[in-house]
Amino acid sequence: MTTKTETASDCKIVTFTLGKQTFGIDMGALIEIREWDEPTPLPNVPTFIKGVSNLRGNVIPVVGLAERLGWEPSVLHARSCILVVSISGKQAGFLVDEVNDIVGITRGEIQPAPEVETIESSVIDGLVRISTRAKDGTRDENGTMVLLLDLEALSLTKHLDMAA
Repeated sequence: MTTKTETASDCKIVTFTLGKQTFGIDMGALIEIREWDEPTPLPNVPTFIKGVSNLRGNVIPVVGLAERLGWEPSVLHARSCILVVSISGKQAGFLVDEVNDIVGITRGEIQPAPEVETIESSVIDGLVRISTRAKDGTRDENGTMVLLLDLEALSLTKHLDMAA
């Protein structure tokens, strides 16, 4: 009988920053990374919905992820970008401060999110420590703690329907 050996990386995550915090999403949900382009604003939507953008003929809502998480809005700069993701079969764009890296992790490295009594804690699927790459190419093995987002738990479905 053969046993499946665990590979060096069970899954890949895309890491990005909002303010000074590093987040990650499962690469399987990522459709593309786009440069920031001002979306078309919509009336009567929550303030975290920045508007809509055209993605090869499909209209997608663009969400200010920092605002959706209850933080101060992201300050736009040269490295601001939009992560276009698929959530429950719908597409959405998330404004993030900067995309950092694509990292392979094993499922065993993921720690459960701590149980804290806030509504937004449920959007954190888990935490994982990753080694980080310095600008000179060396790796810092102490690494960075990455908050893994649960895209489904962001409760955007009715907002996406409203915006699309």
